[in-house]
Amino acid sequence: MPFMPVKFTLQKRVKLAQGLWMLYWFSVIVGILIFSLGIFFKIELRKRSEMMDNNESHLVPNLLILLGAVACGVNAFGGKVCHDSLDPLKFAKWKPMLKPYLLLCCGLNVALLLAALLCFLMQFAMYLSLADGLKNGIKFYKDTDTPGRCFMKRTLDMTQIEFRCCGNNNFRDWFEVQWISNRYLDMSNDVVKDRVLSNVEGKYLMDSVPFSCCNPGSPRPCIQHHLTNNSAHYDYDHRIEELNIWTRGCREALFSYYSSIMNSIGQQSAVLLTLIMLSADMAGLKYLCTALETMADPENPECESEGYLLDKGVKETLAEALSKLKTLGKGNQVQEGGATGEAAT
Repeated sequence: MPFMPVKFTLQKRVKLAQGLWMLYWFSVIVGILIFSLGIFFKIELRKRSEMMDNNESHLVPNLLILLGAVACGVNAFGGKVCHDSLDPLKFAKWKPMLKPYLLLCCGLNVALLLAALLCFLMQFAMYLSLADGLKNGIKFYKDTDTPGRCFMKRTLDMTQIEFRCCGNNNFRDWFEVQWISNRYLDMSNDVVKDRVLSNVEGKYLMDSVPFSCCNPGSPRPCIQHHLTNNSAHYDYDHRIEELNIWTRGCREALFSYYSSIMNSIGQQSAVLLTLIMLSADMAGLKYLCTALETMADPENPECESEGYLLDKGVKETLAEALSKLKTLGKGNQVQEGGATGEAAT
């Protein structure tokens, strides 16, 4: 017995075909939205690729771009089939392609679900990538003359200004690295020389941060040097006074920004909406095709017909699919055994 049968008249078949046609083309627009979101996300990652330790985070935007393009093509094809479904001559040429098309739609649904899951699962990998990338970025901040690192200073400064952050975890990360190039240090100065020699690694370390860490909203002029030296500034105590630099680390700020993009793609009207609409399109197209196939008199468009989702019940369909898989597996084993026997002879 067919699963979820529905009686169709000519008027119902026409309304179903028209409704599916509109739904398919709306799905094309949503596919374009997914494609655009993938490009936008990829551009945002490219902007700060120097501050990421690896390229694994590009898996999500690349998958979105691919799925968006495939969804546009699949839904456009479905819209064309629905447009031609009420013309027997035009529909006849599409009929052999419908089963592979529905299988392709199922595969696309699985891929869309995987993309939605990756939007959440890849966030931890991105967090680690940002942690290592920002740590290296701070280390190479001073290397403005080194090929491949020339723009690290500008990138990091613009990031700290745009995202209102400072350092990797916080502003104290700048205390642990020499972020001023040796070309701007007067090595003949005794103070500079003593500070370099007093450090085991021979670095010029100080309790200062770059200008990009300054908070322009602070009423006090920015204190970016001698941050932990209370006597260096009037009426200042770094332990109780709120510093006029950004206190949030850039790892937290960037991760919050990128995770919000990934969550919006995974949760809202991008991937999941397309998945739901594509499932509805598949169900509607299956009803339309079976309704056209079960017409008692194909030459009489006024006759009634019956549409359904599955030829048999759910249990029977699953049992049949499992038996086909078992038969296929046994066939492969027989072929392997035959090939081994021929090799032995």
